Amino acid sequence: MSDEHPPIDDSVLGVFVRATGETGDGSVLTYDWYTGSADIGGETVELMLEGADPDDAQKRLPRLRAVMADLERVQRAASDAVVAAFSQGDPSPHDLEQGAADLLLEAVVAGADGSIVLHFTDACGEHFPEGYWPAAHLADDDTVATVTVES
Repeated sequence: MSDEHPPIDDSVLGVFVRATGETGDGSVLTYDWYTGSADIGGETVELMLEGADPDDAQKRLPRLRAVMADLERVQRAASDAVVAAFSQGDPSPHDLEQGAADLLLEAVVAGADGSIVLHFTDACGEHFPEGYWPAAHLADDDTVATVTVES
């Protein structure tokens, strides 16, 4: 890791590094966020802090820590909100249980504006077209404010 992009070491959530990617020609792109991960029930969930400057990105850690500390409740509320948003009528308890099983948490993003977004994967591939995934945007009190489909 370079001095230009030092890692962020959080005592609760672990190490975050500046996100990079490689283009088809081998060029390396440096993104304006830091990324880490958490093991949730045997699955790796990506944690993202928006911001190019480590001091700025670090400001998002308290909110991300709070969400992660209450993740079981937040994740279930988010999957229920996704199911409700795409159901015709009120979803049954069975529909909500099936949604919780089918929607796997893939990433938790802490935005520069103070937002938190949970990104899900459709594990069975029956609910969303390939290349699209549901996201639950949290309100300041960590309830679900809105649900979107992203690509």
